[in-house]
Amino acid sequence: MTAMDRNHYIPALRYDWLTSFYDPILRWTMREPVFKRRLIEQARIAKGHRVLDLGCGTATLTLLLRQTCPETEVIGLDGDPAILTIAHAKAARAGLSVALHRAMAYALPYADASFNRVFSSLMFHHLTTANKLRTLREVLRVLRPGGELHIADWGKPTNRLLRGAFLMVQLLDGFATTADNVKGLLPKLVASAGFQDVRESARFTTPFGALCLYRAQKPAPTG
Repeated sequence: MTAMDRNHYIPALRYDWLTSFYDPILRWTMREPVFKRRLIEQARIAKGHRVLDLGCGTATLTLLLRQTCPETEVIGLDGDPAILTIAHAKAARAGLSVALHRAMAYALPYADASFNRVFSSLMFHHLTTANKLRTLREVLRVLRPGGELHIADWGKPTNRLLRGAFLMVQLLDGFATTADNVKGLLPKLVASAGFQDVRESARFTTPFGALCLYRAQKPAPTG
């Protein structure tokens, strides 16, 4: 959920002093285990797949991927050194070995066609429209042909109650970066970056608004 902007990142809850509260807030208010397991299930990860958790934050999803899919290589990436320190500690407590890298989402330190699956949980709404597109093009680059992108992030509110609830997120994370989510533009941005079969796969009502799961695929070569 860490934002990755042009020259800096914004911590998961915008302010460094709130970082330690990130895991409890998601656990208590967002049905985190439910939506993250659903995100993993929809990806149909196979033995030998290489998986990237983009904007991994405290590595909750990264570690869940490692536990759920032990015969895959799982890498977590984030731009926030403080939150990666928490992630390393969580991995150690869980007795799990995962690679955790520090880099920006729009400048991935990986070769072309490196991954079968890329995941992102509550990260894209921190990015400007331009950086969303930069990041999506980078994801397309590092995915193998036929590889898939799976996103959990805020979607367009379907009623006034959800729209009002999402104001809390906007006040914390910024109105400019969350505007695409309010307008329901994230799937269109994914498609414009070159992905195919872009669709919303699930929707959850939370105290902070509508949380949506999306899936998309990198086109495979034809002929």
